[in-house]
Amino acid sequence: MKILHTADIHLRKLNDERWLVLSKLIEIGKKQKVDLFVISGDLFDKNIDAERLRPKIRRLFSGNGFKLVIIPGNHDKDSFRSGMYFGSDTVIISEFGRSFDYKNVRVIGLPFEEIGENEALERIHALKDKLSPDKENIVVCHGELLDVYFSRRDFGDEGDARYMPFKLSYFSDLNVNYILAGHFHTHFDVRIMDNGGYFVYPGSPISITRREIGQRKINLFNIGKEPKEFTLDTPYFDEIIIDLDPHGKEKALDIIKDRIKVIPPNARPIINIRGFFNGAKENTNEEKLVREIEKIIPKEAELSPPEICDARLILEDDLFKEFQKKLGELDVDEEGKKQMLDMAIEAMVEAKKP
Repeated sequence: MKILHTADIHLRKLNDERWLVLSKLIEIGKKQKVDLFVISGDLFDKNIDAERLRPKIRRLFSGNGFKLVIIPGNHDKDSFRSGMYFGSDTVIISEFGRSFDYKNVRVIGLPFEEIGENEALERIHALKDKLSPDKENIVVCHGELLDVYFSRRDFGDEGDARYMPFKLSYFSDLNVNYILAGHFHTHFDVRIMDNGGYFVYPGSPISITRREIGQRKINLFNIGKEPKEFTLDTPYFDEIIIDLDPHGKEKALDIIKDRIKVIPPNARPIINIRGFFNGAKENTNEEKLVREIEKIIPKEAELSPPEICDARLILEDDLFKEFQKKLGELDVDEEGKKQMLDMAIEAMVEAKKP
């Protein structure tokens, strides 16, 4: 039995990028011949978005050859009231402890609630009577795992609030094989529980904020096997760091152009350019170089203020030239020499400041 697990899509509008990503995930589910497609909360960004999109999403969620299991997250906790219809193959688990049996698995919902750690512990302990003794038990939840430190940035634009916090130890005495979770946006994360089961945050399948760096993933696995990340070709933010080299043959602008050429097509690059260049050798200065950089940056990219420095005076300084000569006589690899030269430039720049 195969399961596709995702979360935190945060739908807003029909046919925008997030909608197209959901459509792509449905196609992946059909191509991979999954049995269950699990969305662990925050399918919608806001409850009003669910009202607008529900009539359209029914067709997307029907006739795919698999069941969809969805729980509410903190963003769409009121979007799945009783009687609402999301498609012929859709199972909504909007109440704590409600279960859905399908083939050899039991899926139990632990949807988002505005509760603290003690209440979450009580909810989890109460699952004991709802687990199946002869099926694979899967808990689908939306909340914050406290076992390890996550930056508040890892949960999207959620601020400092805690959202249904819990620990893996709360599940230690329960016959739970998989916990398929949502709420953690940044990256795919798997943890093995004390009972041998797996806890999985898949991360968001499309970058929702600039904090979600790198290609997006989903959890695509077979029951009885460990969770497995599946890399997507969906839009994502990518931090591009370009280090200039005042000692090499290549000009600063050419270094930048070469790096930009290899940016993947689905990436929304956040470009950081830093380091030193030889303005005299390249017949430019800091202002001119920044203007040239701005001309070649792709329109979909975000350029951070370049941290560049024209080091022409340092590079022509007799003291620096002597240091460079001595360094060339040492048994140091090229990367090490470059780092030491950059440190020397930086130190001399600071020393020359008034």
